[in-house]
This record gives sequence, structure tokens and C-alpha cells, in this order.
Amino acid sequence: MTSSGSPDYTAFAARYDSWFAASGTTAATVSALAGLAEGAGPGPALELGIGTGRIAVPLAARGVEVHGIDASPAMVEQLRAKPGGEHIPVTMGDFSAGAGADAGIPGAYALVYVVSGTFAELPSQDAQVDCFAGAARRLRPGGLFVLDAHVPEALVADRSTGGQVLPTAGGELVLRFRETDRAAQRYSSHYVVFDKGPGGLGMHRTTVSFRYAAPGELDLMARLAGLRLRERWGNWTGAPFTSSSAYHVSVYERPE
Repeated sequence: MTSSGSPDYTAFAARYDSWFAASGTTAATVSALAGLAEGAGPGPALELGIGTGRIAVPLAARGVEVHGIDASPAMVEQLRAKPGGEHIPVTMGDFSAGAGADAGIPGAYALVYVVSGTFAELPSQDAQVDCFAGAARRLRPGGLFVLDAHVPEALVADRSTGGQVLPTAGGELVLRFRETDRAAQRYSSHYVVFDKGPGGLGMHRTTVSFRYAAPGELDLMARLAGLRLRERWGNWTGAPFTSSSAYHVSVYERPE
């Protein structure tokens, strides 16, 4: 799931799904989005940073018409290889309001969503504000914009800076090292991947940079775009968002 500011996922596109499958969040994310799409009424859904279709393909299989935007041909190639993925319309480009401004149909979507922390890959506050504006422009009245994100206080207290082993479904060993810059509201995740190939054990590395924002800052971005917060959950199962939550799913609405 990528914007134009994301790293080159070419070397990892084929393994991307296995990394997320082990987290166990895919089914809950798809179920929540399907419920939101049904409640939002008629109109297709648009995924910003559709990537491999890890969410879009099973969501479409549940009867939701899904369109997508992505900047990585390698990731979209994985989507096209999946049963049903060949039928999902995808526009290549940045999912923020810049290069992707003409992607999607203005005022047509019942649901616009960006998941798996992809919103934070937008590199600046301006880009994130533009993303909200672009989502609002594509929504019909009463439509929903949904995103998920870390809670900054929990993020900066994360002890994974010394290295954390991430479970994968494909059997690779993945180590993540995280660096946080509190002054810039940024963090970088460095992934070191060990796997066995035809030539023996191999090692690969990629870095993903993020700009994090507190829920209150996101709510202000929404207001600037003409959206309002409808609800906020502590995870994709709909758990309450509390002072101890490390993560949130925020649902914004374009007023009728």
C-alpha cells in the first residue's frame, strides 16, 4: 500500500502479504470496512494505497465495489495475480490530492479508506491535509473516510527500538528497528529480512518513513476538509478507544 513518497517495494511485493497475514488483522479490517460500506449506502469504495489488494480483494468478494490508487507497479501486479483482482479498477499515482487529484470520481464514493498505517507514509502535514481534502472531494454527501494510525504517546514509548522479531506467514525472519524523532513527529522503521533462496541464506533491508499525528491533529485536518468525526475505535474489531489505547481507527463523515 503505497504513495509516491513510499519506499520501493519491488523486492518485497511478493512477500508483503505474508508479513501482514501473520498479524491477524486482515479479516477484522475487511469485516469492519464491509460493515461501514453497507451503512454508508449506495456507491463504490476507494482504497488509497491499494497495493497488493490484501484488503481490497476480500472486500470486493463480499460484494463491495472497490476502486484503488497506488504508486507501485510491483504491488499492483500482485493484486492483478489474485482471483478477482483483475476486475478492480486501479489508478497509478500518489493517493494524496497532488498527483492523484484526478483519480477517482469526485462526489461518487460512499467510502474512502486508507489502512495499515499507510496514511502516515505521507511525508508532511501539508500532504496529509491534502489527503483529507482529496478524500472529502471524492465522497458523496453522507460518505465516510476511514483511516487507522498509532497513538503517538504509545509510539514514542515503544521499546522495539532495540529490535523486534516480526511474525510472518511465509517463514522469513524479519527484524524491525524503529527510530523516533519526536521534534519532527516522525519515525522510521528499518526492516531486515533473512530468507532462504536458490543461492542460500539472503539478507535484504528496506526503510519506511512515517509522519505521525495525534488524533486531535487528524480531527482538525478533517474539519479543514469539511469532514467531521463520527466515531473512533481502539482497533478494527470496534473495541472502545480509551486512554490506554495504542492504536485507533477513525471514521470521518462528509455531512449531508
